[in-house]
Amino acid sequence: MWKSLAAVIVASVPFVASQIDRTGWSITVDSFQTGTGNEAAKALDGNTGTIWHTQWMPTNAALPHTVTLDMKKVYNVNGLTYLPRQDGNSNGNIGQHSIQISTDGTTWTETAKGTYLDDSSLKSTPFTAIPARYVRIIAQTEAGNRGPWTSAAEINVLAAATYTKPPTNLGIWGATIDFPIVPAAAAVLTNGKVLLWSSWKPLDFGGGGGSGKTETAIYDPASGTVSRRTVTETQHDMFCPGLSLDASGRPFVTGGNDAAKLSIYDGSNWIAGPNMKIQRGYQSSATLSDGRIFTIGGSWSGGEGNKNGEVWSPASNTWSLLPGCPVAPMLTADTRGVYRSDNHGWLFGWKSGSVFQAGPSKAMNWYTTVGTGGQKTAGLRGTDPDAMNGNAIMYDAVNGKILTVGGAPNYQDNQATGNARIVTIGAPGTTASVAAIGNMAYARAFHNSVVMPDGKVLIVGGESYPVPFSDNTATNIPELFNPATSSFTSVNPISVPRTYHSWALLLPDATIISGGGGLCGACATNHPNAQIYSPAYLFNADGTKAARPVINSVSSTNVAVGTKITVAMNRAVTSFSLVRYGSGTHSVNTDQRRIPLTPTASGLTYTVTIPSDPGVALPGSWMLFAMDSAGVPSVSKTIIVRA
Repeated sequence: MWKSLAAVIVASVPFVASQIDRTGWSITVDSFQTGTGNEAAKALDGNTGTIWHTQWMPTNAALPHTVTLDMKKVYNVNGLTYLPRQDGNSNGNIGQHSIQISTDGTTWTETAKGTYLDDSSLKSTPFTAIPARYVRIIAQTEAGNRGPWTSAAEINVLAAATYTKPPTNLGIWGATIDFPIVPAAAAVLTNGKVLLWSSWKPLDFGGGGGSGKTETAIYDPASGTVSRRTVTETQHDMFCPGLSLDASGRPFVTGGNDAAKLSIYDGSNWIAGPNMKIQRGYQSSATLSDGRIFTIGGSWSGGEGNKNGEVWSPASNTWSLLPGCPVAPMLTADTRGVYRSDNHGWLFGWKSGSVFQAGPSKAMNWYTTVGTGGQKTAGLRGTDPDAMNGNAIMYDAVNGKILTVGGAPNYQDNQATGNARIVTIGAPGTTASVAAIGNMAYARAFHNSVVMPDGKVLIVGGESYPVPFSDNTATNIPELFNPATSSFTSVNPISVPRTYHSWALLLPDATIISGGGGLCGACATNHPNAQIYSPAYLFNADGTKAARPVINSVSSTNVAVGTKITVAMNRAVTSFSLVRYGSGTHSVNTDQRRIPLTPTASGLTYTVTIPSDPGVALPGSWMLFAMDSAGVPSVSKTIIVRA
């Protein structure tokens, strides 16, 4: 007994699209098994009980395998669904793949790539709408590495009702990247790859909290490949953790479903650290000026309340309680109590081992970490209310400038705001200066914000009425904050809602990757994918790609604060900046910050000076960018800054 795929698609495709009627289509494949009923047309017959399968006898046809669909006319294509075989046999499930489109069958454009999960569930790949008559899938691997086969029960193509070519002056969203997990957390590694993870299951967090394992993946932007790995060696389910990058640039993951655990990723291996003194989930953490890591809050797991501060020392690899750092001053007035009110603090490591807490509570605070710690009020964030699941971004660390945007008074089930404030901090313990600026065009919570090399900030995703695991009020129009004018500009829309459990991070090539959302099993809001945004500074006025300045060499890539660095360029540039590598989960990224650098020039050799205060230039991994007179940035060079 077979069933129509239409009902499955309606329940599973989380973006605005319609399934195209396949009547009259033709399908061409590089291989199929003869004499067994596994012809290519079986992928278009509407019967989930039949399959197309590549040749396996008398010999196997080698990978890669290609499927080409001719839809006979042009549609505004914005997605594809692939249903693996449903007969209980996994042979031929597509793993690594590329999806391409064409109007003439000759010139092809890649619209998606990545790796599908090795199971029988419907695979849904949304992408930015583009006119096409032909759609091609290139299967590069078999998902389980069982053999060189490819198979499919059904392949469908989706289309938008209308199409408008996105203007490059508003930036361009690139090909969708499919993942074999729903990534609820991510970190950019110093080798340029992106580390991703979900929970104890690839598509769901529930039913196994404290399982001692985490499903992870690594995306390599250079090769376009995605690899999956199940991590058990640290006995840590890293869902809903605290997250920082340490002084060596290593992802430092605390608590969550396994609420006391610490796991550190060194670029090759996961290392178990000592348990925290207090069990936590939904806490925030921040790297300090001396390389220690501070954490506070986190009543989502490990019990509710009294989640006061503690600090990890890399020298002794131990945690120490800080009784002088109470969580109470930073609680919001959430209607669900402390379970929600101590979540997702907006923390900034600052001078002399201090931490500035900018939100989400309307009350701001200073924490000191010397001895048993201390706390002092930093004032209110102006008239801004509690702003849970909002964002705070240090876009100019030299001048202590922080942008805060959005959020809602309660964690969920209330109206978010579009509020924006500029918070300026100075000496630890002093009252912060707060300036209200014009609001964003869209109210948001569960969004993410990323500082760019030029100091502008991209705000992407979110909901106007935040509800976990819902896209009902998703805001799909990103905005760009310009610090020169303190104003916001809307840019080209995203293809997939990015709400609860999404993230966005700056990549070393000055693009921005935005992904994730969901992690709720069979729900309609799972988003096991990402897209990369190329800002307008990468394009000429006519829409062509801008020529980029190139950093030929750097005098040193491992430096102490206060050090002068000489940079050899291929052509003239006018400015430099350092942007700290980022990590993100639950709309929190305490790692990113930007340092504008003023160069002195001698021909095409430039000298810049790292700030002397390690509270400004936090120890860790940074991206050094050079920008020309048109604002076009180079690809960065990685600089490790030492305290």
